[in-house]
Amino acid sequence: SPAATPPPRPRDPLGWCLALTGVFALLAGWRLGLPSKLYFDEVHYIPAVREMLAAFETGTGAYRNREHPLLAKELIALGIWAFGDNPLGWRVVPWLAGVVALFASMRALWHASADRFATLAFGVLGLSGFHLVIHARIAMLDMVMIAALALAAWQFAAAAARPEQGRWRLALTGIALGLALGSKWNAIPLAMAPGLAFFFARLAAGRRRLFLSRRGAPVPGVRLVEAFVWLGILPLAVYAATFIPGYWLAEPFHPSPLAEKGLIGLHEEIFALQSQLMTPHRYMSQWPQWVLNTRGIWYLYEEVDGAWRGVLLIGNPLTMLLGLPALAWCLAVGALRRDAARLAAALGYGLSLGLWLIAPKPIQFYYHYFAPSLFLLAALALACSDLRRLPYGNWLAWGIPAASVAVFAFFFPILAALPLSGGDDYLIWAWFKGWR
Repeated sequence: SPAATPPPRPRDPLGWCLALTGVFALLAGWRLGLPSKLYFDEVHYIPAVREMLAAFETGTGAYRNREHPLLAKELIALGIWAFGDNPLGWRVVPWLAGVVALFASMRALWHASADRFATLAFGVLGLSGFHLVIHARIAMLDMVMIAALALAAWQFAAAAARPEQGRWRLALTGIALGLALGSKWNAIPLAMAPGLAFFFARLAAGRRRLFLSRRGAPVPGVRLVEAFVWLGILPLAVYAATFIPGYWLAEPFHPSPLAEKGLIGLHEEIFALQSQLMTPHRYMSQWPQWVLNTRGIWYLYEEVDGAWRGVLLIGNPLTMLLGLPALAWCLAVGALRRDAARLAAALGYGLSLGLWLIAPKPIQFYYHYFAPSLFLLAALALACSDLRRLPYGNWLAWGIPAASVAVFAFFFPILAALPLSGGDDYLIWAWFKGWR
């Protein structure tokens, strides 16, 4: 009967997602080779990558930067192999990862919410949110990790939205989770999320055959036991495989630490290095400062390549604050309506930020807020979509992403290392003491 006909699904905004991704690719890639010298944590990662390349070319290369897994460095090494040991070679993989991350994030929100407006608003907010564009322009590990997590979120959301594709999409989710773990351990809490979500969804359904039933959310047709293979065992297998090139990293008369200690022994060393006390750093900060956007990091500020240039890592000062009430809204609405997209945004933020409340790492930095900031922007996009139901709410719903773009344009010179006119120019953007 007409009354039983489901409402039509909104049209997939795939074309607009591709267009926004293209705009981001151009902005993030604009003069990617500047600065032409290593800056900030590139000075740690690029020497480790060079040793990796030397090991494959000459058979001898030291295992440097052991406190982090290998995958992101392996991919950066591919960029250097393809484009040379130069600024483009160092940064082309993080740039590509940033492009992938933005597109995959939008696709994840679309499949989770079927909300065309929220999906596109999220693309605009993510593009103009500072974190993505800065980390797409620097050879650090974080961008590769975020791209892999975004791919995992896309595939998991699509598996739930399209159960007929559930099996192979869950497999892709597991592969992406393994790649995220192989890039940086910061991914651990979010890598556990799909498996836990699957388990608790089936548990809430009250099935007598909990582990063997094919019925129920989040992916009908897939047993819990099978989901454990895709979301538990497969990620660990992929993660372990990312260490295989480490067996070639050895110095003359010294075996590879991986060959000498084994994978478990090497992980004991990684954990010890991650947990050790570090020398206090001028830019170290704590999570309340990240939430309020009060402590930034100057990745660069010096005279280089013929001009003063700077790169300041902060969050977009408009959306980082507007996103906080949006998170509370999504948590409340998501719980009351059992809305998976809104709950995922709020709980994903809490899970990714909660790691840093308990992590044994004593020195922390604002770039650890990268993953939480994306969940915050997803919550803000969903809240903007909800605003459209209010009288005159359309103005706010469209105005917030537009204002985010305006703020982004104002700060762009110190997001993309554009030439500045003098040594004190940073004061134009460093509004607060914690941004200096």
